[in-house]
Amino acid sequence: MRAIADYVIDTSKMSCSQLKEQISDIFTEKNTAMAINVMSFGFKHGTPTDVDLVFDVRCLPNPFYIEELKNHRGTDKPVSDYVFGNEEAKGLLKHIISLLEYSLPLYLKEGKSRLVIAVGCTGGHHRSVAFCEEIAKQLKENYHGLTVTHRDIER
Repeated sequence: MRAIADYVIDTSKMSCSQLKEQISDIFTEKNTAMAINVMSFGFKHGTPTDVDLVFDVRCLPNPFYIEELKNHRGTDKPVSDYVFGNEEAKGLLKHIISLLEYSLPLYLKEGKSRLVIAVGCTGGHHRSVAFCEEIAKQLKENYHGLTVTHRDIER
C-alpha cells in the first residue's frame, strides 16, 4: 500500500491539529475562501446553536417602539437610518468591523472553511437585521462567498 500511495503521513508524533494542517496543506490551496454567513436573530426565539461569533445589539434604541418603524424591517432604509443615526450604533459597528477584520484572517489561517457570525436583538426584525446588512456590505469586498441570513425576520 505504501508503495502505491500518493501521500504518506507519519502521525506517530503528531497532534490532531498538526495532522489537520498537513492534510489541509496537501489537499487545499492556502488562503482559499472561507464561507461566511452573517445571521440576524431574535433572542426571544433562542440563540442559534450553530454559530461561531455572537454579537448582541439589544443595548441600542429599539425601532419597534417608534410607531412608523414598528412594522418595517432592518432591510428597510427608514429603519437602517434610525439604527445608524445613533452614535452608539455607529461606534458599536466600527468596533465589530474592526474585530472581524482582525480575526477573520486568523480563522482562515487556522484552516476554518466556514464561519457563522450572528447578530441578535430582541425580536430579530430591526436592529440585528440592519447590523447584518451593514456588516455584509463592509466585508463583501474581501470575502466574496459571504451570505446573509435573517433567521427570525418573518416571525
